[in-house]
Amino acid sequence: MDPKQTLHSYLRKERDALLAKLDGLDERGVRWPMTPTGTNLLGLVKHTASMELGYFGDVFGRPSGVPLPWLADDAEVNADMWATAEESREEIVELFRVAAAHADATIEALDLGAPGYVPWWRPEGRDVTLHRILVHMCAEMARHAGHADIIRELIDGAAGDNDGNLAELSTEKWQAYRLRLEQAAIEAAARPSRAAE
Repeated sequence: MDPKQTLHSYLRKERDALLAKLDGLDERGVRWPMTPTGTNLLGLVKHTASMELGYFGDVFGRPSGVPLPWLADDAEVNADMWATAEESREEIVELFRVAAAHADATIEALDLGAPGYVPWWRPEGRDVTLHRILVHMCAEMARHAGHADIIRELIDGAAGDNDGNLAELSTEKWQAYRLRLEQAAIEAAARPSRAAE
């Protein structure tokens, strides 16, 4: 596998991991804000779809034509991080799929060295290549897939992915494991600081 194929395969894997976190949840569950800053599953899907359309579209002179009103200059702050009651789950998932297809077409059409321009970055970093944007979007997608994993675990306890990346323990063993970690944290906090030595 060449470097472009490797990066592309990681991007696809992280997309799949993020989208899978919606499976089996109702409308309330996919939208419910689980952190003080409002992080929610459907919002993560909407945000990453929007980013893919921008980074693999406009940046390389390949606009998708998909309207993204939540990214307009006059849009509400963080409007790309949640779905309104009027925006259906199906619409957001379809947006994600359209964005992925558009990104895949750009990735397949261009060489890693293909130049792009990111107008919303600092002036000194605006000139980019497909390689840089692929790395950036792999990191972006992985970051948000990780957020989604934690959010889903907070919602209903479902954690990890289908690749067996999480040990299969009983509820009792997970509770004992957590208690052990809590005890280690308490003991570490009670120890004198090594910085004072």
